[in-house]
Amino acid sequence: MCSWLGTTVSTCLRPFSRYARMNKDDDEDLGGADDALLWSRDLERHSHGEFSFAMVQANEVLEDQSQVETGRSATFAGVYDGHGGAEAARYICDHIFHHLLRLARENGKISEDVIRNAYSETENGFLTFVRRAYAIRPGIAAVGSCCLVGVIWNSTLYMANLGDSRAVMGYLDRSNKIAAEQLTRDHNASMEEVRKELRTLHPEDPQILVLKQGVWRIKGIIQVSRSIGDAYLKGSEFALDPSFPRFHLPEPIRRPVLRADPAIFTRELRRGDKFVIFASDGLWEQLTNQEAVEIVHNNPRPGIARRLLVSALRKAAKTREMPYNEIKKLDPGVRRHFHDDITIVVMFIDHDMMPNRNPPPDLSVRGFVDADGPSNFDFQ
Repeated sequence: MCSWLGTTVSTCLRPFSRYARMNKDDDEDLGGADDALLWSRDLERHSHGEFSFAMVQANEVLEDQSQVETGRSATFAGVYDGHGGAEAARYICDHIFHHLLRLARENGKISEDVIRNAYSETENGFLTFVRRAYAIRPGIAAVGSCCLVGVIWNSTLYMANLGDSRAVMGYLDRSNKIAAEQLTRDHNASMEEVRKELRTLHPEDPQILVLKQGVWRIKGIIQVSRSIGDAYLKGSEFALDPSFPRFHLPEPIRRPVLRADPAIFTRELRRGDKFVIFASDGLWEQLTNQEAVEIVHNNPRPGIARRLLVSALRKAAKTREMPYNEIKKLDPGVRRHFHDDITIVVMFIDHDMMPNRNPPPDLSVRGFVDADGPSNFDFQ
């Protein structure tokens, strides 16, 4: 049985003060000292080492959500990059971890099937929410989210992904140099393999992919091919009329266009594995996998997620020929013209801290800490 005494370290940042307190960026050496839309936690402990967290808002409403849950012998990290609104990402943040805990308890372990079923229950729950709200607020059918989850348990790393958030391992190669290994697959129509998959799955639909202004989009609307939510692309009952021109389809869909089954990757942690970077696509739009792991490897651990985030923001500023100090002054929404919401979790793997491979036969979690104090959930 998985032993998991979980405590919320940073989760569902809405509002930011509701859960574990975030630190304002106050270290000039790391950068972003006066960026009012940047939050971070410099360094925290988890079951297999330490982690660092940072995020920055660009949209008028923050659409990224995230969480890190730590316990005696397991660690959970989730990054949820919403689109069309924040509701789907918030729903995932409120539910997927608890689904996973319950299913792990029922099965006596963490497994690919447990993670897959946790995704399925989260998708079904959000679509039920959409179904109930649709008559009053039809636009909820166009809200969705990518979903990146990582679990370390019993010295095994489990990765699951929908959409184009990404997890990248930093490891030492045979020459003892830091190298990058992408652990997840981007489900984005910009990828040739994703376009091939879509055409194979929808041979009857010549409009399954449309090239608009040099960008491939599914049905001419969305780039990600897998998500939680986006109900209007999963069932004709959620079709949006011409009053929603961005999401209106000229013909009703016959079957789901987007998928909600995650790609799952499992591997035993190796001696050379040093850290995993979990991040929404806003980071990877600015930095390559190798650039990101070199920044993490070549700098001190405290505040490393913030340093990585500021590196991406400076790259975005340079691309637009505008100083980062000027971007800091922009309001949410306007700032989206320069970069996306970005969330980063850097999870260090300290092999000397690996827990016993035969954990105690109990499964426990202490739930989210909110303004009223902790809500406790104990499973024995």
